[in-house]
Amino acid sequence: METTLKLNGHPSATDWSRVPVEKLEEGIERQMVIGENLMICRLRLAPHIVTPAHDHPHEQMTIVERGSVLFTIGDEQRVVQAGTVLHFPPGAWHGATMLDEEVILVDIFSPIREDFLAD
Repeated sequence: METTLKLNGHPSATDWSRVPVEKLEEGIERQMVIGENLMICRLRLAPHIVTPAHDHPHEQMTIVERGSVLFTIGDEQRVVQAGTVLHFPPGAWHGATMLDEEVILVDIFSPIREDFLAD
């Protein structure tokens, strides 16, 4: 089963309802749309899910679409709400803890996270 929507290099528009949903683990679902040089991932996370702090060579922007999240950014922690946009340059240390409600995050990566793609 296809778990991503790959664009064909032409201008296009799609709706999240048409993008396949992949269950990563209990309480975490991901949708991915992949272009030529960047990708967007929409994550639905249950309350209290923790994504451990990590870094990667990709530039990342995260939009908090719904909910409240405690983000680790470097050696600081910050609670952010829906409407917040975060930027993580390549190599930036970051992680997130979902607070008391379901959270939807939209992550944008460049270049494409090849490690996210199914074989």
